[in-house]
Amino acid sequence: MLKQAMKKLSFCLLFLLTSPRVFADYSWNFPEPVTPMALDTLHVHNKFMVIVAIIFVVVLAIMIYSLIKHRKSAGFKAVEDKAPSTATEIFWTLIPFVILLIIDFVIMGIPAYHSVVMMEDTRNESDMVIKVTGSQWRWQYEYMGNTDKGIQAGLEEAKGIKFVSNLSTPQDQVDGTVPPVDDPAKPYLLDVDNRLVLPVGAKVRILMTSSDVLHNWWVPQFGSSRLAVPGFIRETWVQVDKPGTYRGQCKELCGKGHGYMPVVVDALPKEEYKVWVAAKQAEIAKATAGSDKEWTKEDLMAEGKAVYEKNCAVCHQVSGAGIPPAFPALTGSKVATSPIFGADGKYLPDSHMDRVLNGIRMMPAWKGTLNDTEIAAVITYERNALGNSVGDVVQPSQVKAARQ
Repeated sequence: MLKQAMKKLSFCLLFLLTSPRVFADYSWNFPEPVTPMALDTLHVHNKFMVIVAIIFVVVLAIMIYSLIKHRKSAGFKAVEDKAPSTATEIFWTLIPFVILLIIDFVIMGIPAYHSVVMMEDTRNESDMVIKVTGSQWRWQYEYMGNTDKGIQAGLEEAKGIKFVSNLSTPQDQVDGTVPPVDDPAKPYLLDVDNRLVLPVGAKVRILMTSSDVLHNWWVPQFGSSRLAVPGFIRETWVQVDKPGTYRGQCKELCGKGHGYMPVVVDALPKEEYKVWVAAKQAEIAKATAGSDKEWTKEDLMAEGKAVYEKNCAVCHQVSGAGIPPAFPALTGSKVATSPIFGADGKYLPDSHMDRVLNGIRMMPAWKGTLNDTEIAAVITYERNALGNSVGDVVQPSQVKAARQ
């Protein structure tokens, strides 16, 4: 019975290992490096592998030679079991120590030192600065502007562009209620709604922080990662030398949505980057203009549904049921059904507006992430959907006044 079970298990393992899907993304080496840092890291890695392989072969050869040469069948007799002298023990301890010291600090240490210095030196004349903020479970990108070097190089100014990057895989596919769509352009759990866009050849200084817990912004083909720590600004840099789309993920376990926090970067030639900047600035201007107009309830509900499912559903769920006690339900909640504004027209403490703008406990402050229209729309949606029916609406102009 046991033999039959072992045969079946062996057959299943053989089938899994020989399945073509197992080797779909299999490679013998690092992903293709597209930054100077990644290329340098790959070269150092390859040097180390050669050195380690040589050491392994030499030691293995000596061991095999000793086993064959000194075997009993060849007439070799064991010497008397007598401990060597202290001087001999010290000598045979120091020899391998000196050899390894030379290998570690000279042959391997110098190339590794060069790579570490390259990773840590963010002061060397960057062209532009981007701030990356990690939060549960999304990335926020803010273009801080070009440096003097970037201005001299004629790099398009993107200062003021700011957006949130969320997982774009539909929630029903994430939940498993609908089979994943096999689309190479939008890989399952590896694509986002707003991609970070960088100009090819420009050195970009990255400022990294977090709004809640530890995160790690990581793109394998860029050659390095950097931990995002709440309350601290950490630095790294990127210079993508080849146009393309590059994917990564958060590399620090950051909660239940850790697996749904991809990073997608589009590296564009400078002319295409210029077009993207102009389009993004026009989009921001349109959104800003929308905060001064009066929106209908239907328009607010439609916009609010999109904002909610993109930003809020990961915690409060699509239905609004939440995951108590960590993520409370919105359906029937006191916050989502109580009055927002007082008699003076200002929003009340701990009201729906206050929670969305300023956050509370694990909930982030959305005032730095969403614009006035998006905040007004999502509040209106949460109060008139998800099982709630308060009947009121919040206008973008009210959110604009609340920020002040």
